[in-house]
Amino acid sequence: MLKKLESYFEFAHLGTNWRTEILAGITTFLTMAYIVLVNPAILADAGVPLPAVTAATCLSAAFGSILMGVVARYPIALAPGMGLNAYFTYTVCIKMHIPWQTALGAVFLSGIIFLALTGAGIRQMILRAIPHELYAAVASGIGLFIAFIGFQHAGLVVRDPNTLVGLGNIRNPTAALALFGLILMVALEVKKVRGSILIGVLTVTGAAWAMSKLPQFSGLVHWTPAPGGLRSLEATLFPLDIRGALSKGLLEIIFVFFFVDLFDNLGTLVAVTKRAGLISADHSIPRLNRILFTDATSTVFGSLTGTSTVTSYVESTAGVAAGGRSGITAIVTGLLFLAAMVAAPFVGIVPQAATAPALILVGSLMLATITEIRWNEPVVAIPAFLTLVLIPLTYSIANGLGFGIISWAVLHFITGRFRRQDWLLYTLAALFLARFVYLGAG
Repeated sequence: MLKKLESYFEFAHLGTNWRTEILAGITTFLTMAYIVLVNPAILADAGVPLPAVTAATCLSAAFGSILMGVVARYPIALAPGMGLNAYFTYTVCIKMHIPWQTALGAVFLSGIIFLALTGAGIRQMILRAIPHELYAAVASGIGLFIAFIGFQHAGLVVRDPNTLVGLGNIRNPTAALALFGLILMVALEVKKVRGSILIGVLTVTGAAWAMSKLPQFSGLVHWTPAPGGLRSLEATLFPLDIRGALSKGLLEIIFVFFFVDLFDNLGTLVAVTKRAGLISADHSIPRLNRILFTDATSTVFGSLTGTSTVTSYVESTAGVAAGGRSGITAIVTGLLFLAAMVAAPFVGIVPQAATAPALILVGSLMLATITEIRWNEPVVAIPAFLTLVLIPLTYSIANGLGFGIISWAVLHFITGRFRRQDWLLYTLAALFLARFVYLGAG
């Protein structure tokens, strides 16, 4: 049976083994386990029962990650998306006074549209229409993005009322531990120690809990038991109001769920596959249909269980950096999310000081793709630069890619490099421009 599994997941071709894949899956879970606490807290503000949405978060993440591993065989984990959950709660439910059941109906319909476009091959066409230099910029931009998140979690980058961001206090215990973890991970990485990121996360976690026993470091670990469990899921199971989503004319909400998830997912997909070296020489992604099918199906499943849009997570790159190459990595992550549904009170046991250095290290490694960009060509360099910097600065993969596509289309058009076969790229540029105008008007 093990031989058959190794053959199915192409262990020999990918140069991996069970130990590496399992460690990579654990690493991915540790870097994104925060979603089990954060997503329910956000959706609870919309009126969704907290214990139920905690269980729904775990179950949908487990379903999406395991499906990705089994069907698409990629080391990409899925969970309810950050940003989209905030839009769900604070814009749709609170600002627009839409019941959360109706909002879930809109999420369900956006997932159905995803499935339809995947079946028709349109999502695949969109992926092929975007120049590979922009994908290299997206991968690097996401590297800066997750490193920026890591610096924030570590307390090394803080808010500043005058300059937006500033340097935190490195004497802060969280910052000091994060720096220690980063040095340890880099040292292990240089020595090519397998599981270097996981070793670093576990070491810093142990140190943080040991230090928290001392009075001066009592606030170092903030752990609040989270409610959950399979029984609590009954309150949000199949609650969605599809008829209400259609009758209230929520087409613009459905479009936002669809549009943002589409391009966040494509950006994450490219970043993870490039980091893992799984993109073909012609810049195509093998088994692309299966990846897109998994993503769409997971969103539909998530809405049925009671949570917002489920999407691919950039934290998957942490598992890839730990050596994950096959679907086993995603399956292990999914199984841990399944276990988290039962053991929800213990999910927050790993402090941000332990996961922050992992995000910083992975982000730095992802900048390797920046060399694929032709920086001496302005029509390529400017769109790539806008994509690269606006992903972290606007806190959105979709925004960065949108500015990159618009500038690419404009520069190629005004320099006489317009080609009829690039019609879809120009269509995407027009859609992104319309979206930015709409957001500005709002």
